[in-house]
Amino acid sequence: MATTVIQRRKLEVSSPVRQRVMGILFLVFAALIYFVFIRTTSPDAKTTFVMTPGGLTQGVMGNWVLPAQTTLYILAIVSAILGGIQVSRGFGRATNVILGIVSLFFVFSFLTWSAEGQSLNLGGMLSSAVLRAVPITLGAFSGVLCERAGVVNIAIEGMMLMGAMVGVFVGSITKSPWLGLLAAIASGVLLAWVLAVLSIKYKINQIISGTVINIFATGFTSYISAKFLQTYQHLNNTPMFGRVPIPGLADIPLIGPIFFNTNLFVYAMFIFLIILQVALFSTRWGLRLRSVGEHPKAADTLGINVFKTRYMAVLLGGAMAGFAGGYFTLGSVGRFDEMMTAGRGFIGLAAMIFGNWTPLGSFGAGLLFGFADTLGSKLTILGSAIPPEFMAMLPYIVTMVILAGVVGRSQGPAADGVPYEKE
Repeated sequence: MATTVIQRRKLEVSSPVRQRVMGILFLVFAALIYFVFIRTTSPDAKTTFVMTPGGLTQGVMGNWVLPAQTTLYILAIVSAILGGIQVSRGFGRATNVILGIVSLFFVFSFLTWSAEGQSLNLGGMLSSAVLRAVPITLGAFSGVLCERAGVVNIAIEGMMLMGAMVGVFVGSITKSPWLGLLAAIASGVLLAWVLAVLSIKYKINQIISGTVINIFATGFTSYISAKFLQTYQHLNNTPMFGRVPIPGLADIPLIGPIFFNTNLFVYAMFIFLIILQVALFSTRWGLRLRSVGEHPKAADTLGINVFKTRYMAVLLGGAMAGFAGGYFTLGSVGRFDEMMTAGRGFIGLAAMIFGNWTPLGSFGAGLLFGFADTLGSKLTILGSAIPPEFMAMLPYIVTMVILAGVVGRSQGPAADGVPYEKE
């Protein structure tokens, strides 16, 4: 079985058709840079990129002042060369890396063209992208934990929404963001327990179980918000987790302000990323959990308690989703508004699929969605002719293209969503 999987992956990487398709895609990017950006850019125009997020004094870096057209020409030529090499002989296993590089060239070209003759705070955009990626990435981690054990968790959105509401409520009463965060996590675990009982014990369709929890969380939080939080403002005004600069690291230009001078949730996202990646793929615990999601009958035969493992995975996923919900109120705005998660839980599921059910891939997908969200708001400020709604569509379009097989077919756990019947 393992040999078959490896052979299939090698075939996907070395397929001549895929090689040509990717090469043509690189050439299309180069052509778009030339015909759309270069030909509409003034030869004397300059683009200024501010490299330090606003309001920070640590990690200050000088601005980049670039000749717009020259920069675009360089990016177009390099993209075209990479496209030609890909069409002729390919990059083998490095194809996906080259795709990422060419995509970054295209995005940077777009920013250079959009900010022609103006100033764009690139450092602030990257910092905002990381912050906006936090709930999406944590939601994706929740999905990875559940689905690697064979349970589909559509209820991530509801768990996040409940965590946001409970977190602000408890935080406002106790005046402690830590207690609010613990309450948010507990609320996520409680809803996850309901999902686990319905899906694992009673074997109810997991999509329906998750949808019911989402509906309940939406109605319950909306009722509490309208009845209490909007009426009694002291119940909707929690202390928040502020920035905590890491000595030394926060002074690194560009990187320091983005990754080492931020709040608890960003640091936790990176810690969870490392822990989950190592635990799932380098420990016996992770092997047991993944075996339950791939072949539960075989795992049961080897003495692994399938039901217990799935319960544990779903509860851990609920804790992660509750933690993600706490970000909205305890790490972002300090108050709760109805439906404030705005579908981030569902986007987290898309990021999980985009990342091929791995923590590292989910993190990269979360950053993509966060950057696209930030880009849309920046376009409005710059007065770009491209509607920001179109930019908001971009990550979803990219996801569909990738899932269709451009980067490589995503493959979820074999027993994902299948209730286990013990013989």
